[in-house]
Amino acid sequence: MKFINPEGLYDPRPNGYSHVVVADAPGRIIYIAGQGGENANGDLPEDFGAQVGQALRNLHTALAAAGAAHTEVAKVTALIVDHSEARLAIFSKALRTMWGDHPAPACTLIPVPRLALDGMLFEIEATAIEQQIY
Repeated sequence: MKFINPEGLYDPRPNGYSHVVVADAPGRIIYIAGQGGENANGDLPEDFGAQVGQALRNLHTALAAAGAAHTEVAKVTALIVDHSEARLAIFSKALRTMWGDHPAPACTLIPVPRLALDGMLFEIEATAIEQQIY
C-alpha cells in the first residue's frame, strides 16, 4: 500500500492518520465491524480513554483472527459520542501509539449522539488490505 499526504493538505500525522491510501490489486480485503470498548465479558468502562484503548485491542484481536496486522489497515472510521477536542486528542494519541513509525491509515471521524449500547462512547471499524505477492 502507498500512504500519501499531499502538499496542499494539512499534515494529518499528528492526529494519527493519512489523507490517502492506495492499495494495488490483487489483494485480500478484510472488513472489520465496528469495535467498541467492551471486553470479552461485555463489560464497558465509563471512561472514554479506557473505551478507546479496549476498542483498539479488540481491533487487533479481530484483525489477528483474519490473519492480518494493524499495519495492513487501509481505512478506519471512528464514531465518537459527544465529540470534543479533548476526546480527539485521546483518540489521536491512541492511533499514533498503535501505528508508531508505520504509516497510519486513512481515517474518518464521525461525531454521533449515541451508539449501539448504553454508555458506549467510541466505536471503530476498519478495512484492511492483505496484498498478494507473486
